[in-house]
Amino acid sequence: MEFAGFLGNMDLKQRLSRAFSAGKVSHCYLLCGPAGSGKRTLAKILAAALECGETNAPCGRCAGCRKVLDGCHPDVLTIDEPEKKTVSVELIRQLQADAYIRPNEGQRKVYLIPRAQDLTDSAQNALLKLMEEPPAYAVFLLLSDNAGKLLPTVRSRCAELRLEPVGEREALPWLQARLPEKDAQSLRAAWARSGGYLGQALALLQGELQLPQTVQFAQAYAGGDRYGLTLLLCSMEKLPRDKLLEVLTQWKQLVADALLVRAGIPGGPEAESLGQRRTAPALSAAANLIQQAMDHCAANVGAGHICGWLAANL
Repeated sequence: MEFAGFLGNMDLKQRLSRAFSAGKVSHCYLLCGPAGSGKRTLAKILAAALECGETNAPCGRCAGCRKVLDGCHPDVLTIDEPEKKTVSVELIRQLQADAYIRPNEGQRKVYLIPRAQDLTDSAQNALLKLMEEPPAYAVFLLLSDNAGKLLPTVRSRCAELRLEPVGEREALPWLQARLPEKDAQSLRAAWARSGGYLGQALALLQGELQLPQTVQFAQAYAGGDRYGLTLLLCSMEKLPRDKLLEVLTQWKQLVADALLVRAGIPGGPEAESLGQRRTAPALSAAANLIQQAMDHCAANVGAGHICGWLAANL
């Protein structure tokens, strides 16, 4: 079984390969892991394997595989309403009705539920009835970053696939290939901060572009330059509130990263400098002050008042 793009998790891969080779496919899989752990990547691979027409599925070349990987297979359906906080029982009832219609062109009908932890209790009970006596061709892929929110009866019907962090040796080349402009220190820091989950590491790196005010803050605060910090805050007094909030959000993340540096977790250059030059109590106090400033910003306090308050207290 091929797992292109799904790194690490060797025990899980071997387990799935043995099961698919023996034709022992479950009607329901529960993919568990935090955000960025690769649940959607694995779900797409499983769906392709279920619709693949070749012996060594997924081959990645047949019509079934290509349609699944391109997100346009008519028998692979995503069950979700992303704009809503929960997955409703009405949505699961629509799934129930569709499940008894045979596949259009594939061997199976695959139902992907990307926010299984957000299923309401009534939705879970409705799904459970279908899972207890599913059509022979139906397979359910439940993805969850908090499987504890699922009813024990639902979990007991699933083959649980728990995703693990990816080791540094595999993770760093993968990240480097996607972000070649990043240096090795930044890649290693993002991998460490994410706990080895590649999606989180990639998000950290892509959001790492620092605003000019953040770079200036890092330099002034690391060096204990109160005059430089005051000048910086004075220059920010005319910023629109949404822009000020964006700056403060970066400052808080930077200080949090500096605290991680002091705990032995590598960070970017600015975080390393802060972590080495300021004490943990000072960084913790700064994080609290910046959070208070963010709260004031959200409460429509003027930028001038917020910046003046920070200049007096940071």
